[in-house]
Amino acid sequence: MSDRKTSLLPHIGLRNLKTAVAASLCALIYELIDRNPTFACIGAIFGTGTDLEHSKLHGGNRLFGTVIGGFLGMVLFRFYLFFYPDGGNHPALMIFLFIGVIILILLSQYFWVGAVQPGGVVLCIILFNTPADAYISYALNRMLDTGVGVVMALAINWLFPRERLVRWRAALRGRQENGSSEGGAV
Repeated sequence: MSDRKTSLLPHIGLRNLKTAVAASLCALIYELIDRNPTFACIGAIFGTGTDLEHSKLHGGNRLFGTVIGGFLGMVLFRFYLFFYPDGGNHPALMIFLFIGVIILILLSQYFWVGAVQPGGVVLCIILFNTPADAYISYALNRMLDTGVGVVMALAINWLFPRERLVRWRAALRGRQENGSSEGGAV
């Protein structure tokens, strides 16, 4: 068994570092354009996998879920506003949620199976927690920001694949060991 497996101390691995870099770069970019980075950072965190393939899977889940849930939420909330123009929370929203979850699962089966959970989050937020005058802008901004975060996660995993980082780490350790053995000989 490796020391890492038996140690109770937390381990900061390559995925941890890549996730932190992706989220921090999103926050920096959003700071520069004076925009709230929350959903871009969340997209980066959800989208960073152990390698590029895992990033595509996890990022795809998040992005496709957000897009499907966002568009579905906009459509359903628009129909809801025909019956309740003030957009307040009315028990009828449960019917729209019921229909929405069924449609969400069907669309996810067709487009991207892992989209159900993140799509459900966006759908619920649009239906139950977004003002009537902001549901479209909320959904579109959420899709855009999630896309930025997922793209950042994919870019970081593409630029810094695990194999490259392991080689760099081994090379640095080799230099450190050579430097300390050379410096110690008198």
